[in-house]
Amino acid sequence: MSLKIAAALCILLCASSCAMSDKKVKTPPETAFRQGEKLYATGKYEAALEKWRTVKDSNTSPLLKTVTELRIADALYKDENYIEASAEYENFRKLHPKNPKAPYALYMMGICNYQQARKIDTDQAPLNKAVTHFESFLQEYPDSDLTGKVREKLADCRSKQAAYEIYVGRYYYRTDKYNAAIGRLKGSLEKYPKAQGNDEALFLLGNAYLRTGEREKAQESLARLVKEYPGSQFTDKAKKLLTKTS
Repeated sequence: MSLKIAAALCILLCASSCAMSDKKVKTPPETAFRQGEKLYATGKYEAALEKWRTVKDSNTSPLLKTVTELRIADALYKDENYIEASAEYENFRKLHPKNPKAPYALYMMGICNYQQARKIDTDQAPLNKAVTHFESFLQEYPDSDLTGKVREKLADCRSKQAAYEIYVGRYYYRTDKYNAAIGRLKGSLEKYPKAQGNDEALFLLGNAYLRTGEREKAQESLARLVKEYPGSQFTDKAKKLLTKTS
């Protein structure tokens, strides 16, 4: 084979390879989006993200880009990348504040933070952020179809906030830091008057007051426990303490 023929073949092979590469790069955005939808439907969220990111970076229509931005956030959420997902939902709201899906994006910002607050003995910042997002939702979109779900999540978040305050108050009580326990428990009862666990908060508060010599306040807390939570596991103990201190 002559050098000229060999060179020609090399040129043809390179051209063919480049053409194939160009075909991959030039996959129509609409096709890539549909491919992402199929991958997402089968739980292949990372693969779906790859497809949708190519759509987002393409020169496709603004409408398809907008839809894709939200789908990227959804895929990140499904893949349990809650911090990244929340950032994507927030970015969507900043770019498209009047979009019909803006309420959904705000709701999901709350959900992303809610999902990060699974344990009582961990950082409560995500839980507090979730409350902020849900409260903002109710102010901005009181008539949304999602309002019912938001109210439920917000109530659950507040119950968890109350549980955390009682958890900290219990710790202070057990470590003999009675004034700190009083401050935490009293504050929780005032802020979350209908929270689950308030019977324990009243019992601990009454005991903490007794430890600091504040008998009248102790009796007040224990009497409230007996009156408001007659079926509580702490009620009989509270009655005995009331008898002793009367």
